[in-house]
Amino acid sequence: MPGCGVDGSLDQAEFSKPMPWIGVYIAAASLACAIAMAMDAAAGFRYRQLWFPSRYFALNAMLLSVIAIAVKLSVDLNTPMPRREEQLAKLTSSVLICTVMGNSMPSLGSMETKELLSNVMALAILVITSFVNICIQLGTGVIFDFRRGHALVISLMLLLLVTLSFSAAMVPTSKCYLEMKYCKRHEPTPEESLSRSCDNVFDKLKEHLLKYGMMAHSRNPQFVVARSVTCTASGALCLLSAVTLAGAMVRAYLQPWMFKFDYCYDTLESKSESDYKWSSMAILVTQTIAVGVGTIAPAFRWFLMIRFKWQRRRNKSYKDEFKLEKYWIQQFIEIKERPFNLHVRSRQCRKLIHDSKNVVLDMLMGIQVGIVLGSKAVRLISILFMSPIFLFCDLCSDLRKKFKLNISDSDKDLHSSSPLEGSASMPDFSRYILHLEGEEELVHIMMRNHCDTTERWIKMGKNNQPIHLVQLLEETPSRGFTGVMDFDSDAVPLLDYAEPPNNWALPIATLTSIAVTIPNIDASARKRLLRCAREGLMYVNLVEERLCEKQELLNARKAASIVFMGVDYYHKWLDVDLRKISLQRNTTKDVLEGLSCAAKDVFVKFKAGSTDGHLMVSTSAWPVKVRAAHSMYRISETLLLDCKSSDCDMSNRIFEKLSRMISDIIAACLTNLEHVIFTECSRSGIEGRTESAWSAAILLGRTAEVMKILSQRELPCLNSDQLASIDEWRASSDLRKALPTKSFTDEGELSSLSPGDEYLSIQYSQV
Repeated sequence: MPGCGVDGSLDQAEFSKPMPWIGVYIAAASLACAIAMAMDAAAGFRYRQLWFPSRYFALNAMLLSVIAIAVKLSVDLNTPMPRREEQLAKLTSSVLICTVMGNSMPSLGSMETKELLSNVMALAILVITSFVNICIQLGTGVIFDFRRGHALVISLMLLLLVTLSFSAAMVPTSKCYLEMKYCKRHEPTPEESLSRSCDNVFDKLKEHLLKYGMMAHSRNPQFVVARSVTCTASGALCLLSAVTLAGAMVRAYLQPWMFKFDYCYDTLESKSESDYKWSSMAILVTQTIAVGVGTIAPAFRWFLMIRFKWQRRRNKSYKDEFKLEKYWIQQFIEIKERPFNLHVRSRQCRKLIHDSKNVVLDMLMGIQVGIVLGSKAVRLISILFMSPIFLFCDLCSDLRKKFKLNISDSDKDLHSSSPLEGSASMPDFSRYILHLEGEEELVHIMMRNHCDTTERWIKMGKNNQPIHLVQLLEETPSRGFTGVMDFDSDAVPLLDYAEPPNNWALPIATLTSIAVTIPNIDASARKRLLRCAREGLMYVNLVEERLCEKQELLNARKAASIVFMGVDYYHKWLDVDLRKISLQRNTTKDVLEGLSCAAKDVFVKFKAGSTDGHLMVSTSAWPVKVRAAHSMYRISETLLLDCKSSDCDMSNRIFEKLSRMISDIIAACLTNLEHVIFTECSRSGIEGRTESAWSAAILLGRTAEVMKILSQRELPCLNSDQLASIDEWRASSDLRKALPTKSFTDEGELSSLSPGDEYLSIQYSQV
């Protein structure tokens, strides 16, 4: 029997063989934690969110599972750890638990109440288990060095756990209170503020973005937790645990003559090493990196808050620093006032349960008050401890400014006038900053930081404008939106008894498919139009996602994405090779007839599969390929109505016509961008409002030039909901009146059209 001796005893060497690979598993989990915390830190610096929201390292079931693996050394009770690296690995495992709690604390704000309770309880079980096991190891001698460091770290571990757990109690109350303030200050409808005739639309949208963004950012639940006093205190405790680890490493490596083991060290080190063997060093390295990276966010939260408080507390008394805000204990008060709905007949039992509940809640409120006041004491001590450093930094800053101001009078004028100009130019949006009791001092700094952030996002968007789309909108000769009417003619016979509703993207994708198939067209012109359509569809899809959420248009939107992907990647329309059609057919008329026949074949095959030869299903339920085929058939047949001859100039004229129609349809759709930007700010839930406001700022910057071009075109008299529908545009009487009653035929003859058919004509650009 493997692993057993002759006398039946267990062979420990056999059972310890997998231990190095278990150590690799621990190191991998620690590395995963380090990477997640590093990503949060990098994102905080990149987006200048120095409160470091928990995007990747958020407290959840997956993270708790990874942490449980990473801190296995803390709960390993009986594996000997005789070497210096292994004793340090034990300590780093304990410090990592503190780092995890300090780093993930803002993520409490993004949880619902039930999720919050379950995650905090799971974390408490993990931390308490580690605490008990470390105490056992200190007693049994498994941990025989850095004992004072371990004692300090496990004390900080318990303090962090209690601080985190009771900080979670204020999350539902703060969410409810700030949501009420958000709803009161949120403007009800975008129509009240939307002014399409305004010459300065960009500034108007920017102002609204600043308002909505400030409300969303200051209301962000993670930001509410991150700026709380308990989070500041947890940052101090986390930093202290990291300093403890750093001191132990200095003692172990830089001052080896001070490294003293217990009585068992010499014997253990000379006889054996840990079962983890070489993997213990990997654990030590990865967990040290994780602690170092993970301390960045808590340390910055702590430093920035005490720096701000130090600047503001000069005219405040110590009594004001220890004022308890009501929202910390509001949750316990509400639970205390709420009766237990227990089906107990005995009055004495009900009274006993009620009184016991009140006693427990009073005790919890006392602990909460103690934690909050203790956190404020930690903050005050930190301020007093860091005051000499702050004074020295301010002195150096003042000296540097005076030195620069004395260089020249021009520099002096510049430095003295710029702050006043900046403050005068920035509007006062302080009433849009949502804050809790006791956070009045933070209003100004939150407003200033968010204005800077919004400006930066808008500038980032301006640096990534759709240049090809802008060129298309500028170069097309149309000043209106006639292409919205031109792409589909009522003179084309129906394929079935009913017509499906139109959307914006499918005609653009179909027109692009036809344009790249037209023969005798320069390849660079085709590529350029394809790039323009690609950029335009990116914003058209955004408009449809935000404003055209009708279920009946879902298959049409899918068909548009499939058609354009085929054209862009493979030069195919569905399964039809467009290059082959362009080479085999010499004239534009033949190409259009070939595409029309291919589309009709797809539709006829589907129609033949129905029970009675008619498409009795709803047009919105037609399959994706059938919707694409229907669009191709109608647009191709509409273009064929004007192909009376096959002269050599027909290809260029049709290609220009297609370019104009694509431009007009994109332009008509993008007139909804202002509405999209308004809805983007408030479309998400509580946790995602900040990201929505920033994405709206990027969208505003990217489309600034597009909206400037579109502001020169006259819109039909439609409301905002009607402007989002292409069928409403086509039914608009204003758009029909804008179309001419005469057009040039292929032979160049001037022909009159009947009033009923006048909007079916295709305008050719005059050379």
